[in-house]
Amino acid sequence: MPASPFYAHLSRLRFIKRWGLMRNAIEEDVAQHSWDVAVLAHALAVIRRDVLGHPIDPNSVATRALFHDATEAITGDLPTPVKYSPAMRHASAHLEAEVSQEMLGLLPDLLKPALQSVMDHHQWPDDEARLIKAADRLAAWLKCRAELRYGNREFEQAAQQIEGKLNEHMSPELRYFLDHFGPAFELTLDSLMRGD
Repeated sequence: MPASPFYAHLSRLRFIKRWGLMRNAIEEDVAQHSWDVAVLAHALAVIRRDVLGHPIDPNSVATRALFHDATEAITGDLPTPVKYSPAMRHASAHLEAEVSQEMLGLLPDLLKPALQSVMDHHQWPDDEARLIKAADRLAAWLKCRAELRYGNREFEQAAQQIEGKLNEHMSPELRYFLDHFGPAFELTLDSLMRGD
């Protein structure tokens, strides 16, 4: 088999900018976002397991979260107004599924099952999928909050919409995270270092 370009595609996620329709004070790429979502999803899963006493594997959740936007290595980041418009919702989901299968086809056969279980959203257990979706929204909301702190009012409406979705789908682990860790995201580096 010739050399597989699978991981080379993934390495290019750092070149794909998010929030492409908006002026950004802080540029964000898909690789950064994927890391943020993986860390937040892991945190939510640890809270679910260790604080709330529900069985879940935080490492499995984090791994799936890390790959949740892997297909954007091929498709790029579709802006939210496009991706979630009623006319495009089905088409973008179909495109994502097709690209996922195309990317998995680039792997040696022995590696396909392991990567399919993290890339194919249909194979995710429901409880893991909910945590990853919550982490994805949380990462987007934290990005909006950071933009607003830098005086970029371009993100006001997005922050309100995403906060509404977070509240609409509030879970005990998300509430715990927001109460115990959320306020620190508003602090300056000096305040973080002093432990204010």
